Amino acid sequence: MPGAAAVKQLDWRIWLGLGLTFSWLLAALIYISVMGWALFLNLPPDQIGSFLEGAFAPLAFLWLVIGFFLQHKELQQNTAALQAQFREIERSTEQAVIQSGKMAESEVHARQNTFLMIAQNVQRQLGSIIGLLFVSSQGGGGNGTIDDEEMGRLFTALGQNDPEVFSRKMLTLHLSLQDEEEKYALFYGTPVRARHTNNFIYTFERLMERAGEVDEYQMIRDSLASSAHGFIYRLAKIHQANAPEELSDHTKTGTDIRVGT
Repeated sequence: MPGAAAVKQLDWRIWLGLGLTFSWLLAALIYISVMGWALFLNLPPDQIGSFLEGAFAPLAFLWLVIGFFLQHKELQQNTAALQAQFREIERSTEQAVIQSGKMAESEVHARQNTFLMIAQNVQRQLGSIIGLLFVSSQGGGGNGTIDDEEMGRLFTALGQNDPEVFSRKMLTLHLSLQDEEEKYALFYGTPVRARHTNNFIYTFERLMERAGEVDEYQMIRDSLASSAHGFIYRLAKIHQANAPEELSDHTKTGTDIRVGT
């Protein structure tokens, strides 16, 4: 029964107070009985009041003390509950920080995955630009050292997910040349080559800038810089510095595609 359960949950101090109160009242009743109820009831009102005041003063003090200890216990329980709530809030805060960190990591990973998908397309675009630059110097419109069959094979490789095939060919060609003017001519020998070179530099620099935004450790940038495109970019920048302004400025050479020398 709910009433019996509530009685069982009473603090021992209350039981002690009830016991002492009952004993004290019983003692008062015995005292009055010994003195005589007729004599007690015939006492003047002021004496009855004094008697009752003296009889109940210890009980009032007793329950005051019991109430103090009960309040102290309740305060301790409230303090413990507040501390438990504080610990729970701390755990919730820690979980929120962890969850927030995971969300931030997920966002970074999503941005990096998106960038890598975009980078694949940009890498193919860079491969096409270098392919046109290579054709300009080595194809039939240039010095004709690469025949149409070989050129077709290279473009087939470019289309079959090998975006750096022409960059590797350009690197090999550049290393085989001894004359600095011939090396310069590969990139800026004609306005068409200057246009392709400037387009490559401009596109690669935007790719590197974007890579730096999505990767705080710069590992993606390092990977791009150490690729065949990255080496071509560094060579192109060297020759761009030696080219006249009308050839080195991509805003002046334009971004349209032209096939030829």
